[in-house]
Amino acid sequence: MTNTKKIDLRSDTVTQPTPEMRRAMAEAEVADDVYGEDPTVNRLQERAAQIFQKESAIFVPTGTMGNQVAIRCHTQHGQEIICEERAHFINLESATVAAFSGCQPRTVYGEDGVITWAQIKKKIAPPAYYRAQTGLIELENTGSLAGGTIFPLEVSDEICDGAHELGLPVHLDGARIFNAATAMKKTVAELAHKFDSVMFCLSKGLCAPVGSMLVGSKAFIDQARVFRKAMGGGMRQSGVLAAAGLIALEKMPPRLKEDHDNAKLLAEGLAEIRGIKIDVKKVKTNILVFSVVGTGMDTAEFSRRLAAKNVLAAGTDQEQMRFVTHHDVSREDCGKVLEAVREICS
Repeated sequence: MTNTKKIDLRSDTVTQPTPEMRRAMAEAEVADDVYGEDPTVNRLQERAAQIFQKESAIFVPTGTMGNQVAIRCHTQHGQEIICEERAHFINLESATVAAFSGCQPRTVYGEDGVITWAQIKKKIAPPAYYRAQTGLIELENTGSLAGGTIFPLEVSDEICDGAHELGLPVHLDGARIFNAATAMKKTVAELAHKFDSVMFCLSKGLCAPVGSMLVGSKAFIDQARVFRKAMGGGMRQSGVLAAAGLIALEKMPPRLKEDHDNAKLLAEGLAEIRGIKIDVKKVKTNILVFSVVGTGMDTAEFSRRLAAKNVLAAGTDQEQMRFVTHHDVSREDCGKVLEAVREICS
């Protein structure tokens, strides 16, 4: 295959801001956001709260900061957080949950990254002085390391109801919640309704260059502002970034179905290649995970061979590769990727 353009399937974090975003950034009205005076940031926060039907919202530089600020708000040092074992905040956020919040995870394995209230109940700590007490339950939608899987609404509602009866808060890592909403044909407000807090990213499939949002009650966001500052997240004239975030929020969600369709196309093509193992039925959003064991290569070698053909991708471990489709990967690009995989597997 002769392909000179690099096709980057490592993540949807590699998306480039659109020309409209770049213009908006150049023309953004700004002021000092640490004083709460940046009008563009304020508009973004108000609009995010409105779309999610929450009382308030705060703009943060990264999804990691959004998750970790939420955890710090909800918990006390020495507590446990119940989550699925592939949760982003314990696997890909530099152990900040321990360093910043002084908490430890209590993990549960869930098929496709989905855990149930029945599983969670068994992990809630009994009221014993020598046992770390449960402080928070954390869910993820979509499940990044589980392969972009969606968390069923009836399951998350049951978890929230059960947790709230026991006085426990529930946080949603909704980095790709707009992908989940698209796949489920629901609004993000419906998916977020019963959660105490939700983090979502503007800088993945929505194409903004920087930034995530944290939404919740006014009291929660007032506290989140304190911990955002403690983590170095006070960004001054950040309306330059928020201007792109507003376009991401308003204009980019409707096109996510295109990414999902491209992921399905890749999955169907991969399923026909000798040595590749993938469950096409599980590909619901823009992430697909597949095994390369049958090719005789590990994922490091598989990635190297793809890179030689200008296709960038990475493994989640030695056996499983991950492809992520996004705004900057076209249907034609998907065809070139499948051609490259066929060649290295032949």
